[in-house]
Amino acid sequence: MVTEGQHLWTPSPDFAKRSRLAKYMDWLRSEKKQDFTDYATLWHWSVTDSSAFWQSIWSYFHVQHDGNYISALEGDGMQGVRWFRGARLNYAEHLLRHEAQAPRGQVAFHHATETQPLTTLSWQELGRQTRILATRLRAMGVGPGDRVVSYMPNVPETVVMMLAATAIGAVWSSAAIEFGVRTVVDRFQQIAPKVLLAADGYRFAGKNHDRRAEVQAIAAALPSLSHIVWVPHLDEAAAPPKLAGLKPWADLLDHPDVPREEFRFERVADDHPLWVLFSSGTTGLPKPIVHGHTGMLLEHLKLMHLHLNLGPRSVMFFYSTTGWMMWNVLVASLLAGGCAVLYDGSPTHPDPSCLWRLAEASRATCFGASPTFVQVIEKAGLRPCEQFDLSALESVILSGAPSTPESFEWFYRHVKPDLWVTSQSGGTELCSGLVGSVPLLPVYAGEIQARMLGMNVQAWNDAGVELHDEVGELVVTTPFPSMPLRFWNDPDDARYRESYFEHFPGVWRHGDFMRINAHGGCYIYGRSDSTLNRFGVRIGSAEIYRTVEELEDIADSMVVCCELPGGKFFMPLFLRLAPGRILDDELRARIAQRLRENCSPRHVPDVMVQVDEIPYTLTGKKMEVPVRKILMGSPAALVASRDAMANPQSLDWFTAFGSQVPS
Repeated sequence: MVTEGQHLWTPSPDFAKRSRLAKYMDWLRSEKKQDFTDYATLWHWSVTDSSAFWQSIWSYFHVQHDGNYISALEGDGMQGVRWFRGARLNYAEHLLRHEAQAPRGQVAFHHATETQPLTTLSWQELGRQTRILATRLRAMGVGPGDRVVSYMPNVPETVVMMLAATAIGAVWSSAAIEFGVRTVVDRFQQIAPKVLLAADGYRFAGKNHDRRAEVQAIAAALPSLSHIVWVPHLDEAAAPPKLAGLKPWADLLDHPDVPREEFRFERVADDHPLWVLFSSGTTGLPKPIVHGHTGMLLEHLKLMHLHLNLGPRSVMFFYSTTGWMMWNVLVASLLAGGCAVLYDGSPTHPDPSCLWRLAEASRATCFGASPTFVQVIEKAGLRPCEQFDLSALESVILSGAPSTPESFEWFYRHVKPDLWVTSQSGGTELCSGLVGSVPLLPVYAGEIQARMLGMNVQAWNDAGVELHDEVGELVVTTPFPSMPLRFWNDPDDARYRESYFEHFPGVWRHGDFMRINAHGGCYIYGRSDSTLNRFGVRIGSAEIYRTVEELEDIADSMVVCCELPGGKFFMPLFLRLAPGRILDDELRARIAQRLRENCSPRHVPDVMVQVDEIPYTLTGKKMEVPVRKILMGSPAALVASRDAMANPQSLDWFTAFGSQVPS
């Protein structure tokens, strides 16, 4: 039985020496006379001398730019700072930089769907399509600052449009094609797009989903649109919707190539928007988070090379939809010169081995998925090591939710004993990680290896005092380049300040509970806005999920804590049981005993209730906060957007259960 913090893996001396982080430290030693004995001292320098650290990233990765900057960092405090002001660059130019050195035919993307086997797109073809499409967008009157949005599956056309739009200085935003009309309109109406890229539908779990009516409705709700680019993804013969300004994808690409040396990337200032990413929108109008070219380029250069250890021979596969920031991170792997794997479809169709077949076929070196997916394949009894050739696999990335020690150990038992298994935590707000992987450090069960370079992450109590090896609020105390430039349509940054800087004035409060132990390892215990308060002690929901879901009887669970009059609390635990199991007194007693012994008496809920489904967002996050608000009397329509949910019908049961909450 694995225990939290149990040692699972140590990088071999050769692995550590060959890592891109070690080579960067060698460069700092020889070129900058900065000699760091270990990762801890390097991290400390990166957050105490931010300007010097980010300047080293700029120099080490040879950022291409016009103009000159006076200093890497200007301004005081967290808000309103400027990074490399005076220099102009383009994010897409750096994503495509490897094309010039890539051998003819070298793969930039593997891609597959449920009906299309794995095929490839070369660096040369990716560059060719991007330049043609960017040139056509310019001819259509699209210029710097105009918004280009997509309602697309995870296919190469989506990537090409993102690259083409950002190459000319337009602003990109994406909604997953499984989103409903209201969810998409709530996002795109806020930014008034000029161009919409849309497909006729998508396939999931063996079923085709025609989205032509949804595209028609979305376009009708966006009067700012001048052009709609149409991709017949499901059916080439299907008639497109009758919309003004509709242009077939094939027609736009049916133009002569634009030679690489003649194409002009629009290099922009540090405060020019790159893309707008939206918060989940499960509890209100989604926040339109604006990121810039300079900040995202620096952050992703650091992330891909130094933390994820990607290089020219890497193949990164992370299961994602186009509506999650991990899609942007997956595409960013091009910065390392390797390739990425795009897959559109169900991760468990026709069986839970689906993603592992793709990992084998693509020779993936880096495999990524959510901890929820790991639970599914673990309960299915899958042993990939016995079924697939995963000899190329070097690392695993878990992201999207807190990872249990058992999830870590599963990979070592059933995938590969010599494997770098890592967990990351960050968010849409920075389109990257705050804490995550370090190729020089050992792996401990359930533990995130370290705070990432340049991220001054601390755990604080409510009084703003730093905690050591205790659970507290995750805060960031010094600025970093990938902070949002702003929120779209947010006069005076009022909504931005309210979201991150009100709780601790001048300090970024991320909204997670975390603990940092003596050697710098990090543990995330869930969202602090879904706090469980038992007898005055705050606990994280992840602790309960880990203990409860170890039982074979339990397929899934959710716990919330409702505040009651008189300072009282009501904490129900909702359980989805494995097929054929029932929640009887014997099972309730076993669950209570496990929680009492493995956690504490405070972790034992007030009631345990069997449910058919646990509510999830489309990106796989349990909807603890909306459920808690529903149980406390808020109308479901005001606290949760059903179009942003994977299983919207699941909320109906919780609305009915609200009458049973004590008053």
